[in-house]
Amino acid sequence: MKLKVCGMKFPENIIEIESLKPDFMGFIFWDKSVRYYNKTSISISSEINRVGVFVNEKIEEVLKKIKQYNLDFVQLHGGENEDYCNAIKDHCKIIKVFSIGKGFEFKDSKPFENLCHYFLFDTKTSSYGGSGKKFDWNILNNYDSKKPFFLSGGISLDDIDEIKKIFNSKLPLLGIDINSQFENKLLEKDCNKIKLLIKNLKNV
Repeated sequence: MKLKVCGMKFPENIIEIESLKPDFMGFIFWDKSVRYYNKTSISISSEINRVGVFVNEKIEEVLKKIKQYNLDFVQLHGGENEDYCNAIKDHCKIIKVFSIGKGFEFKDSKPFENLCHYFLFDTKTSSYGGSGKKFDWNILNNYDSKKPFFLSGGISLDDIDEIKKIFNSKLPLLGIDINSQFENKLLEKDCNKIKLLIKNLKNV
């Protein structure tokens, strides 16, 4: 199972988490986020996928940041449509986020299957992620695509058993995306908590 640590912000904390060798690290380029990344570069191992998180950003700005930060993936967290993804996909791999709330149906993801590398399912909130809130994971039973996805939204150490069940089911769960539940009050990721998570998921 892959691990994505999102919302990285502080250089020293980035070095700490880098030492744990997560598969993906996410940097938020939406300036309304408290985890907005405003440094001029990203210095992490090339073995870790660099993910730039955007919310309804101008395509030109996304393309600029792909080059500036040498991004491996862009994570589109807003209402970006198929044309938007078409304009990006030849420049960078795409993780398309679908925010799950009342009335959500997985048919909405169908048009993006050939445009995106992975999907990510998160809880619908006004903050576009990082809320610490979960959606009802039972809805995943309605997912009928083979497109691999990340599970996100308020994941904590208490969810390990349930995550293992989902991973061992017929669903194409690629990995989990963690954020606020693994932070201290200063928005720094807790290295010890993440170590424990990795230990518990090691054999999954």
